[in-house]
Order: sequence, then structure tokens, then C-alpha cells
Amino acid sequence: MVEPAGLDELLRAIASSHRRRILMATWDRERGAGELAERLGLAPASVSEHLKVLRKTGLVEMRADGTHRLYRACPQQLAHTIDLLSRAFPINRDRSSPP
Repeated sequence: MVEPAGLDELLRAIASSHRRRILMATWDRERGAGELAERLGLAPASVSEHLKVLRKTGLVEMRADGTHRLYRACPQQLAHTIDLLSRAFPINRDRSSPP
């Protein structure tokens, strides 16, 4: 079975505990990078790099509000990631044959 395109990139994005924490912190409301840095105890530059990866994969969306940039998790993209995983590793396949 061929792995769906983009799955590696999405898995790398959520492999980082810091990025998963950013996703959780932005799940229910928008937050600025400074707020995320303070909330998560990370350096602002580190949060910016993590947000860059999350935005590139579509897991986080950014909205400009004047000079502020606000970030929010994109549940649809996480659902897409889960869908890609389920297609790459179907639950009901014959486990005796390789993918």
C-alpha cells in the first residue's frame, strides 16, 4: 500500500509535544504567539518556529487583527490527518500480508 501524500509531513508536525500543546491551547480560542509562549513556558522564537510548521501543514490558521497575529487550531485538518492514517493503516486488513 502506498502511503497517502502529505502524511509524513502531518505526522512530523504532530510528533512534537510542543506543537501538540500549541494545538491544544488554540483548540477552543485564538491566541497570540506571545500568549502561547507565556502559557507554555517556551521562548517566543521557539513558539514562532512551531507555529510556522503547524501553519505549513494547515493544522493552525492565522488571522491578522491590526498588528496582532492570532492563531487557532484547524480541527478539519486534524480530522484529515486521522483519515489519512486510517487509509494508510486499515483496521480490517489481513495482518498476515505486508502493506
